[in-house]
Parts: sequence; C-alpha cells; structure tokens
Amino acid sequence: MPPAACLRCGNRAVIKRPKNHHKLCKECFLSVFEDEVHHTITSSKLFHPGERVAIGASGGKDSTVLASVMKTLNERHNYGLDLVLLSVDEGIKGYRDDSLETVKRNAVQYEMPLQIVGYDELYGWTMDQVVETIGKKGNCTYCGVFRRQALDRGAKMLSIRHVITGHNADDVAETVLMNLLRGDLPRLSRSTSIITGSSSSEVKRSKPLKYAYEKEIVLYAHHKKLDYFSTECIYSPEAFRGTARTLIKSLEKVRPSAILDIVRSGEDMARLTPDKGQDACGCDEDEAIGGCGSANGRTSGSELAQMEARLKVKQRSTELETEISANGTSADDGSVKLPIRGGRRQKEKPVGPLQTLGQCIKCGYMSSQEMCQACTLLESLNKNRPEVSI
Repeated sequence: MPPAACLRCGNRAVIKRPKNHHKLCKECFLSVFEDEVHHTITSSKLFHPGERVAIGASGGKDSTVLASVMKTLNERHNYGLDLVLLSVDEGIKGYRDDSLETVKRNAVQYEMPLQIVGYDELYGWTMDQVVETIGKKGNCTYCGVFRRQALDRGAKMLSIRHVITGHNADDVAETVLMNLLRGDLPRLSRSTSIITGSSSSEVKRSKPLKYAYEKEIVLYAHHKKLDYFSTECIYSPEAFRGTARTLIKSLEKVRPSAILDIVRSGEDMARLTPDKGQDACGCDEDEAIGGCGSANGRTSGSELAQMEARLKVKQRSTELETEISANGTSADDGSVKLPIRGGRRQKEKPVGPLQTLGQCIKCGYMSSQEMCQACTLLESLNKNRPEVSI
C-alpha cells in the first residue's frame, strides 16, 4: 500500500491530525497549527501593537509551545508585542524546581526576560507545607487561588496588564464538564471565555491556544524539537479534574471532534446564563482555517441563543392557556392573578447594591469582598500552622 499523501502539498504525510484526521507532512502541520493560532488571535482581537504581554511559563508542553508560537507569530505578522516570561514557584520539591530549570533555558532560547515569583515570598507558605497541613484532598483549590493571584502580582511587578496562558481545548472542555457535574452553570461564562478580566480589572488574561488539541500541541513540540518538562504535578492525581480528563479521553476515542463539541456547547450554554459576556472565536462561515474548528460544515455556535429567542416570540403569539398566578391583580401579559389564601403576603426583598471591585483589607489585592480569596485561605492555614519551639 503506497504511503498517504499530504492533503495540502501532496508530499508524504507523516501526521494524522487528532482534530479532524487530516493527513499532513511535517512542514504543513507546523504551518497549519501556527495559522490556526494566528486566526484565533486576530479573530478574537487579543492584542494591540506595542502591548507588553507576560507568558505564564511553567516549563510544560503547553506554555513552552505557547512561548515558541508567540515568538514566531510576533515576528512573522508584526504584532509589535513585547513578550516576557512569567513563572510561579509553588514550592513543590522534585517537580517545580526541576521545571523552572527548563523555563530558564527557554528564556535563553527565545531571548525573553524571565520573572519568577514564589508562594513562599508572597504568602509565607509553600505548597509542600500546605499539603502537609491540610492533606492531599482539596490542595488544588489552594494552589489554584494562590497561582492566579501570583500571576497577577508578578505582572504588576513588571508593569504588565496582560497575561496569556497555555490553556488548550482539552483544558477548556474539562472545565466545562466539571462545571456541569457540579451544577455550576453561572461559572461557564468565565471558564469558556477566551479573554477574562474587564476594564475594572488590573490584569487581563487570555488563552491563544483555546482551540488547540493537547495531542497536537505535543506533536508540535515534538516536530519543532522544543525543550519542555513533561512530569505531572505530584499532587494532581487527587484532583477532581482528573475524572473529567478521563471522560474526555474516552469520548475522543469514539468521536475525535468531541473536545471542540464540548467547548462549543459550553460557549452556547454560557450565552443562556445571566452573565452573557462570553465571546467565542469570531469565525466566518466561509473561512477555511477554522482555528476554533468551526469550518468544514461546523456551525457558528449561537444556535441555542437564537432558538431561545424564537421560542419566546412564538410563545407570546400562540399562547392559548390562561396562566394563574398568586396575586389579586391582572397583568399586561394576559395572565390572571389570584389572591393567596391562608397566608401572609410576602414583601419583595430589596435588591442589594451590585458588587464593586475594591481592594483586600489585608494584602491590597483587587477583590469584591473585604478579604480576597487568597487571604481567606491563608487565614485558615495560619490557624492550623504548628507552633515552632525556639
């Protein structure tokens, strides 16, 4: 049987893309991968010329590929960005100390300045100490809160207002499933958005690899011969995310497009929640690149919102039944409201003031509460800290 030909150039194909099973040669795969990331960046308008951007660098495959692709695209398409590597040292011996050595080599290879911030200097705790105090269950909650704030604080040290992370399509799909399994639909808007943060926030975050498959990121790193650290966090097997990851991988075996289907479903559901600030990739139906995977017969991803609007209009125009509600007056919508028997009339609760972004009373970090999440967690940790005898 003759070797398969590349779909784009006709040369011998060496890669079968996990996303759509297209057969490509090495050069065409690298080019398509970079073009799709460029499409995601431009269609979502992630950057503006002259912007200083920090790349959240952990030394793993995702952040290493992100740094490599951003350097390539910044030079190829003249984004005009000033790129900086920003790393967080959680204080996990045998894991983070080794991966930081990879980040330091990347900083030299990509000719980017590197800033490292540590949990010990920011919070007075390392993750090893946290796990020793609370155990392995729930430690990812502490680490996630500390890490997000550490990235913001590191960016503030560098006077940077935009941090990009290596979250890929698999990560977003896992988050969508986790929120569904928890019944936490309101959080979908933030978890599926390619950009998080607002004008009132000090630091904006974005995910240029949002529509890139994890397997394709590994293939890109392999064929570009990138230097990255491949060991998983020693505390992550206990995380709930691992359950969602296992389910995603099982679905992908049956249906390769399952990952992007879940991401698109999460975006659609996010539009139906009270917080409709979610923006998806701005693909046109006729575009052939499709960094988000919308091309080749896929839909734009707004069908649920459109259907809901049509159903509301149809319901108003074809309503035949009389709605009975618990009040003694009639309403403009045609419903008949009956008085409540045997009970006191409940007074409507006044709507409280909307939350506004302020500062934590302890550390000064931006927060809508008196104390930020990190300081709240630290307060409980410090209560359980064993006293050191002198």
